Amino acid sequence: MSREGTKSIATNKKARHDYFVEETYEAGIELKGTEVKSIRLGKINIKDGHARVENSEVFLYNIHISPYEKGNIFNVDPLRPRKLLLHKREIRKLIGYVQQKGYTLIPLSVYLKNGRIKVELGVAIGKKLYDKRHDIAKRDAQRRIAKEVGARMKGVE
Repeated sequence: MSREGTKSIATNKKARHDYFVEETYEAGIELKGTEVKSIRLGKINIKDGHARVENSEVFLYNIHISPYEKGNIFNVDPLRPRKLLLHKREIRKLIGYVQQKGYTLIPLSVYLKNGRIKVELGVAIGKKLYDKRHDIAKRDAQRRIAKEVGARMKGVE
């Protein structure tokens, strides 16, 4: 997230390694008061998270928000399902994607945008092992090329 007025809180680095991300959506998230304070402190884990469409609403599962230390009785279950706030047309599009074979909804990042907590939701399809190997080989080749170009530039100076 390098947009103006945004501050990244958590990113799901494995998401782009394990999935081909077709499309992304920005969604608000329905939270309780102490959850907001925990997220602002960076106490959120989205690595194992996924979203599901149920009754024309989108819910986020397996997102761990640590209980706020000073929250006592106001703290809620850290793994509870959380509703995502999207427009109806976006939800209809997501339903169309999810009904197709192999598509899933995964959280890519959580960030603050103008004081509000947002989730970047990705419509993704799972990668096979050979796809992951191909990506790793491609990245290694790019590194070797950059290293070689850098070595040659030093020799020219």
